[in-house]
Amino acid sequence: MPSMIDQIRASKLPSNMMQFAARGALQVPAAENIEILVYLARHNQVFGDLARMTLAGWDEKASLAAAADPKSPREVLDYFISPDNLRPKLLPALIENPSISEGQLIKVAIGASKESIEAMLKSARVRSFIGVLQALQSNPYLEKGKAEEVRTLLSGASKPAASAAEEAAPVAEHATGEVAAAEIATPEIGASPADEWGDDEALSAYLKDHAHDIAAEGEKPFQAIGGIVELLGENYFPVLDTEAPAPETPPVAVDAKPAPTPKAGAFVKKPQVVVRENALQKINRLDVKGRIQLALKGNKEERSLLIRDGTKVVALAVLEAPKLSDGEVEKFASQKNVLESVLRQIPLKRRFMKNYKVVRNLVANPRTPLDLGLGLMKNLLSQDLKNISANKEVSETIRKLALKMYKQKEEQANKK
Repeated sequence: MPSMIDQIRASKLPSNMMQFAARGALQVPAAENIEILVYLARHNQVFGDLARMTLAGWDEKASLAAAADPKSPREVLDYFISPDNLRPKLLPALIENPSISEGQLIKVAIGASKESIEAMLKSARVRSFIGVLQALQSNPYLEKGKAEEVRTLLSGASKPAASAAEEAAPVAEHATGEVAAAEIATPEIGASPADEWGDDEALSAYLKDHAHDIAAEGEKPFQAIGGIVELLGENYFPVLDTEAPAPETPPVAVDAKPAPTPKAGAFVKKPQVVVRENALQKINRLDVKGRIQLALKGNKEERSLLIRDGTKVVALAVLEAPKLSDGEVEKFASQKNVLESVLRQIPLKRRFMKNYKVVRNLVANPRTPLDLGLGLMKNLLSQDLKNISANKEVSETIRKLALKMYKQKEEQANKK
């Protein structure tokens, strides 16, 4: 006979049994109950919300047992370690579980709270992962004392690699003649992107028009609306490259003379170490002006992060970016984790309002101010009005008006 989880995957249970399953009320072993709940939370649109609520308050002892067991189903471990679902009391067990990868720990490290950072730094396993330590170093919640501890750990981990690079430097110098031009060092911390982009009329105009707001914000660091954790997508991984690849030795001709041995005390140029950083690390090191410049001149990934900036003048700069696409604006209009001022600014631009999807997404967004949503509803098609009238995330006022307008449009269509 198929197990209960197999029957649920095959959608063979009646609705009332599915509801019992989403409440964790089935008479099955604790481990299977958790597996069922995780499956429903991730794949079932009807009972998913209920299953997620059940998991959030699930018995701590049973949850710890599942989190610590390397043989727990992959989907269960992935759910528990996900930054969106992570319960702080489960973190120590998950950290030590060998089935949890370094990449998953990196995701947690970038947006970890102060308590989670402390728990991670107590783990010998975490302290052995350079990538996780680098992610912790970019965490905006990392306190000064802990930051020094992370720097010390990274310094100790990089010493062997640095020594090897020093020993190989003379060989590399004579093998290649010079350091490869492609090896580019990371810009100095605190450097402004303006140095790379030069003067720009749009940038200068924006800085001038918002000089008062910029001065008021001062040195305010990047803080994402909704928290850093929500910034991370399913496939987000920081770059782990910390040193340059070994240069290839070119073939030596038969008649070629051997390379001269460097004289004692002669200066030998050492290859630069390549240190690449991800978009979040880049943003974290910038002040308000630097983030405005990046919002106007950066790429799509950087704009997707900066639109969530809690500093109003930075988030609004994203909407002024020359390269901003309609698809990006459609996404911004539906986001629940942006400032209200961003949602108010979108309708003020005629270009955005010509895009029907932008209008529809604004009305359906529960974050959109009520007055704005009500004003835009007259532009919606019947089917979208019907969908919004059944959307329990938006306010009751929006739902009632959407239903009323839907019925009116249907009656007018029937008369024709």
